Amino acid sequence: MALYRTERRNSVESVATATRGDLMINAEKICKTYDTENEHVVALKDVDFSIARGEMVAVMGPSGCGKTTLLNCLSGLDNIDSGRILLEDTDLTTLSDRQRTDYRARRMGFIFQVYNLLPVLSAVENVELPLLVAGVRPKEARERALAALELVELSKWARHRPAQLSGGQRQRVTVARALVTEPAIIWADEPTGALDSRTANDVMSLMRALNQRDGLTFVIVTHDAGIGDRCDRIVRMEDGAITGEVAHDVFEQSLAVTTRATR
Repeated sequence: MALYRTERRNSVESVATATRGDLMINAEKICKTYDTENEHVVALKDVDFSIARGEMVAVMGPSGCGKTTLLNCLSGLDNIDSGRILLEDTDLTTLSDRQRTDYRARRMGFIFQVYNLLPVLSAVENVELPLLVAGVRPKEARERALAALELVELSKWARHRPAQLSGGQRQRVTVARALVTEPAIIWADEPTGALDSRTANDVMSLMRALNQRDGLTFVIVTHDAGIGDRCDRIVRMEDGAITGEVAHDVFEQSLAVTTRATR
């Protein structure tokens, strides 16, 4: 069973030259604030953010700079104070909470540092759960869940519960769960943060393969320069604002220079 029917372009088109129809995300002047007992926090300041279809983008910056808030707002998990967010030409800011929830279930996948797997369910049951919630028939849900686990090379562990799996295997289950609804975009918040370096590399290789082979769009929030090095583009954030961005080949060169300078 093929999970994806899209074709990967030979190269990712530059956001600067992409037409509106080529953009997966086109967000303009996003502002987000929080009120606490002691202060008024400006989390996002007039953020413009665009991603072409089939692109893999890393969002990087220091802790507390607004990376996760940006991901939550772009995906519709959080409301924004002002601005506009278009995903596949759907304006999320005009949708009700229920409509946004439905859109996320149909068109988005999520991968987090914390696996959020139900411990009493097997791997295949965890993966099929979003489909069952969406009303997919149990037989079809099981077939699609098994196909997703095969895609992440976990078919042999389909009946194992999370406690019986390694950290890397559990994260692969979450990747399969994100894939099973055949989303247009996957949001990943520190997806390798809880993994050792070898396992993190394996998980990142899997996500990159899905991006390059199947044209799946990824937005990855990370502190890890190694992850940024494997993405098409790196967006830098600081104090709730985007401070710059760099294409993969330029970032790779600057990383090599920094590495040589620190030896």
